[in-house]
This record gives sequence, C-alpha cells and structure tokens, in this order.
Amino acid sequence: MSSAIKSLEGDLGVELFVRQHKRIILTEAGQRFYSDVAMGLGHIARSAEAVRRTTEDKHVVLSSSTAFASHWLIPRLPKFRAQHPEIEIRIQTADRDTDLGPDPHLIGVRRGLGDWPNYRALRFGGEKLIPVCSPSYLTQSGAPRDLPDLAGRTLIHLDEPHRPRPTWKDWFAHFGVEFTDVGEGLRLNDYSLVVQAAIGGQGVALGWTHLINHPLSEGLLVPALAANWATGYAFFIVSNRSVELAPEAKLVKDWIIDGAPDEQH
Repeated sequence: MSSAIKSLEGDLGVELFVRQHKRIILTEAGQRFYSDVAMGLGHIARSAEAVRRTTEDKHVVLSSSTAFASHWLIPRLPKFRAQHPEIEIRIQTADRDTDLGPDPHLIGVRRGLGDWPNYRALRFGGEKLIPVCSPSYLTQSGAPRDLPDLAGRTLIHLDEPHRPRPTWKDWFAHFGVEFTDVGEGLRLNDYSLVVQAAIGGQGVALGWTHLINHPLSEGLLVPALAANWATGYAFFIVSNRSVELAPEAKLVKDWIIDGAPDEQH
C-alpha cells in the first residue's frame, strides 16, 4: 500500500499525505483529490446499480379498456403470475384508446380492423354480441319470445363516450328489426357496470362474448335469446411498429392470444 501511494504521488507530482508518528494525515491536495475520487466512485456505483436494475426489470405495460382488464385479464392473472413470477404486468386503463409510443415493454388491446399504420396488430378474436340477462330476470319476466318482444323489454345500454361501440339500435338493425331508442332503460358509461347490472337482474344487456365467458360459465348470466351478431370487427394485440418488443412483452402477447376462446380465433 505504501509503495502504491508513493507511486500515485509521483504521478501527480504532489504529496497527498503528511506522515506523522503512527498516523497519516491528508494534505490539502490529498483532501481535494479524495473528495473528487469519492464523488466519481459514487457516480460509478449509482450507474452500475441503474444498469443492474434495467437488466433485472422484466415488466410489461398493458393498455386496455377497463372492461377487458376486469373481465378477461384479472381473472387469468394469478395463473400467469404463478408460471412467470419474474414478469410484472402493469395494467393501464383509460376511457379512450391512448397512443402507444415506441416502448418495447408496451402492448395494447384495441378494437378495429387491424389496419393501423403505426401498429403491429395480432388478431385476438372477432367481435360477437349476444343478448344476456340473469336467470332471475328470466324467472320474473319470462324469456323473450322473439326479437320484437326483446325490443320491448328493459334494455341496459352502454353509452360509451369515447370508444365507438355497437348499440342496441345497431344490433336490432342487423336482424332487420326496427328499434327506436327513446331513452328508456338503464344507461351506463362503463361496461363493467353494464355486466353487473345484468347480473343483478336489472334488464337485458349486450354481451361481448370474449368478456362474458366467466359469468356465463358460472351461471350468473344466460342468453336471453338465441341470436348473435358477428360485427366484422375484431380485437387485436397491438404494439408500436418502430420498436422490437422485449422478450417479456412478446411472452405476454402470446399468452393473451393463446388464452382467447376457441370460437374467437
């Protein structure tokens, strides 16, 4: 150590230490040199820790509607986390479809035709709508005899302010049934509330089949009538074209696609 200090002092051309009996004291030059070196080593340590966190941080940000997050994603998350405890899924929901920037950890779920110029799009499943209600509603009100009878029932409407979604008027028009929306029934601006209202026996709701599989399988909801409409639109897993997805984001994307109901492929 003594020879290393003497060599350093020789390189610098100054004395760094004053050598006294049984102790060594930093000179003024030594104190300044120590302060600068300690600061530099601190920067190196912090930079190394930041790089280490970056390489160890395996997170994926999933942008979706509240409905998809609540009714499709959340029920399946425990199994995914058990299989991939090293990956953290961060769910971002909003009342409108936000732009997906060039982030290798960012994917989204979007409704459309798959023709977004700035996104890579992988089809999750086609949009299919069926009328659903609770078993208690059928017990109290009886099953609709036909489409015109259904049109006269208490309908639960989704008033989506920012995302265009099919309405009851659109659904009936597909079957050639005239329906005039005069503002009656229950009107909600969140699909999770629509599903809960239907489960609670408050009327008949339009059911997006990829979102209501769980309440249907549990008997909380049942088809009100044997009629369904495939709209021609679909849901896609999308990401920004300008970046290559991180391996963990690719894994989550594939997991979502693999989890789509068979009839949705």
